[in-house]
Amino acid sequence: MKLSLTWRLLILLLLPGTMAWAQPAAPAHAPTTEENSLLWEISGAGLQAPSYLFGTIHMIPEEHFVLTDVTRKAFTASGTVAFEIDTEEMTNPMAMMGLLNKMYMANDTTLADLMSEEDYTFVETEFNEMGLPMFFLKRVKPMFLTVLVGEDMNTFDPANQDQVKSYELELTQMAKTQEKPIVGLETAEFQMSLFDSIPYREQATMLLETLRSEADSTGVGMLDRMIELYVNQDIVGMQSMMQEDEAGGIGNYEELLLLKRNRNWIPVMSNLMAEGTTFFAVGAGHLAGEEGVIALLRAAGYTLRPIR
Repeated sequence: MKLSLTWRLLILLLLPGTMAWAQPAAPAHAPTTEENSLLWEISGAGLQAPSYLFGTIHMIPEEHFVLTDVTRKAFTASGTVAFEIDTEEMTNPMAMMGLLNKMYMANDTTLADLMSEEDYTFVETEFNEMGLPMFFLKRVKPMFLTVLVGEDMNTFDPANQDQVKSYELELTQMAKTQEKPIVGLETAEFQMSLFDSIPYREQATMLLETLRSEADSTGVGMLDRMIELYVNQDIVGMQSMMQEDEAGGIGNYEELLLLKRNRNWIPVMSNLMAEGTTFFAVGAGHLAGEEGVIALLRAAGYTLRPIR
C-alpha cells in the first residue's frame, strides 16, 4: 500500500490524554472474525446498565450509509452520546475561531519552503482546481491540507454535497432531536496538536503523495475495498488493511495517532459508563486489534458482546 493510501485510510477510520491508563491487552481480548460487528454492548465491571460502542467511518457515499434498527435502538436507549470530540464544539463559531491559529505553521513557514518549486506548482494547481486558492492555504500545516484532499476531493464540488454522508453529523443530529447530551473523549485542540509531532517536511511529503494518488486507479480500489469492509462490518479486516504497510506510513505514527489515544479513552469511557448508559461513536479503525478499544475494555474487566 502506498504511503498516501495509508494516510487516507487513517483519515477515514481514525481522525477528524498524556498518560496511558490501561495496560496493553492480551491477544485473547482482541475481537475475532466470528465477532465482526460495528456495534458492541458493554456490560460487567459493576455497571448498573449496559453501554454501547459503535464504529463509524467519517465520510461514506450516501448509497452505503446505513444505521440498522438495532443501532438506532441502542442509540435511543442511551442517555449520553460520546464522540471522539464534542461535535457541537466543531459547529460553534467561537470555539472554532480559537482553534484557527493552530492550523498554521510556526515562524512564518510556508508550503513553498518545504518542497521544490516544481512540486509546489503541482500542489498549487491541484488546489486551484478544487476552488481553494493557495494564497489562503500557503501557511496551513500540510497535514490539514492532506485531510482536505484525503476524505474526497469531490466533496468540495457543491453538486456532490448530497452524495456523501457523515456518521458523526447524522448521529449528532439524532442526539439533538432526542435531546441527549453530547460529549467528547478528547478535545479538538488535542486532536489538532497531534500533527505538531510530525515534522513539516514529512507532512509536506504526505500531502504530495496523496495528491499524486488521486489519479491512481489502485488508490481508488483500496478506498472502495475499505468501504466494502465497513459495510460488511468487518472490523478485523479493516484493522488488517490498516497495517498492511506499516513501514509506508502508519507504522511511524501508529502509537501517536491510534494506540495512545485508545488507551487514553478507557478511563474517560469508564467514568461515563458509571454515570449511565452511553453510546460511544468512534472511528471503526479504533475498534479491533490487540490494542484496540474492544480489547482494552475487555482487559479492564468489561464484557463486550457484538450485536448485529
